[in-house]
Amino acid sequence: MIRFSNVRKNYGSFQALDNINAEVARSEVVVVCGPSGSGKSTLIRTVNRLEEIQSGSIIFDGQDVHAKMRSKELNHLRSRIGFVFQSFNLFPHLSALENVTLSPVTVNGVKREVAREKAMQLLDRVGLAAKAGSYPGQLSGGQQQRVAIARALAMEPPAMLFDEPTSALDPEMVGEVLAVMKALAADGMTMMCVTHEMGFAREVADRVWFMDGGRILEEADPESFFSRPQHPRAQRFLSDLRH
Repeated sequence: MIRFSNVRKNYGSFQALDNINAEVARSEVVVVCGPSGSGKSTLIRTVNRLEEIQSGSIIFDGQDVHAKMRSKELNHLRSRIGFVFQSFNLFPHLSALENVTLSPVTVNGVKREVAREKAMQLLDRVGLAAKAGSYPGQLSGGQQQRVAIARALAMEPPAMLFDEPTSALDPEMVGEVLAVMKALAADGMTMMCVTHEMGFAREVADRVWFMDGGRILEEADPESFFSRPQHPRAQRFLSDLRH
């Protein structure tokens, strides 16, 4: 579904991504972890071209993400890649229902009544059907993030990207968001998740990518990664977490 080939990304003289080569298979859940500043969020943001790359290629479902394309083509590409930010990014003047229906109507041309029916199904799926008429300011952080997930799903994307979706939440709200993500994984959604929630990685991921210094230093199944990390930097990272 997603293939990184020799991907490099610089911010001036700082190399944020250094020769990334990796693949995410269809219906696979990959958790990207590592210390702050390791390149995790930059990596995930290159998949829908929120970040440009200097060299290499990223192929999403057969399409070259960083090829030359018109803005309309780029918008179509992004509509097929669900993206959930750490800060929700809901429209504050729109209700939960309106936030979820907006893109299908304006981008895909779905009839409003059809979009509303689908949006209600999605809000029910994330446990928020009763909050359809509420505005973001009336919702808790966990509820806002679940609306954001429903909004991304409304475009029926073949893959979902999560950029630290629980980092802005109070601890008691983290579980409700992770439960929705676990349900998506169980349904076979292709997912890339940047997260510090190691319990989620151990329980849900098919593979864990450990990054530092803009490189993927280790790829492993969760059992191997958490029990027998091979790279010294990964060993130190997990040791620090345990302490």
